[in-house]
Amino acid sequence: MPLSEHEQRLLEQIERALVDDDPKFASSVRTGDRRLKARRKLQLGALLVVIGLAVLVAGPATGSVPLGVLGFLVAFGGVTLGVLNYRAATGAVEAGPAGPRGSGAAGRGGRTRGRQPMKNRLEERFRRRYDQ
Repeated sequence: MPLSEHEQRLLEQIERALVDDDPKFASSVRTGDRRLKARRKLQLGALLVVIGLAVLVAGPATGSVPLGVLGFLVAFGGVTLGVLNYRAATGAVEAGPAGPRGSGAAGRGGRTRGRQPMKNRLEERFRRRYDQ
């Protein structure tokens, strides 16, 4: 869904503010899409699982135990690569435990700033700057 004109202007203001606040970080974010790299690793992991399973089945078919073990290790490596990159590739958010005071940093004060999602920190910084 395309952004409205108002949302595009807000996004451009946020981008300019980010470049003004931290140009080094802004340039590192522009250099590449982390999701794209993670998706490639996820695809490579899936390919390794398929190849590993094929080699795993081929091992006993040819009577070679080391070939079967190698197939298992390749498949296991593919699963590991996929699991490690799944969250970054899909943008999935981990569900945290909801405490009695609710979830998020609003109920806990500034102690959890490091755990706060980057989007929320940027929005908070944007609001503080433009509400003054």
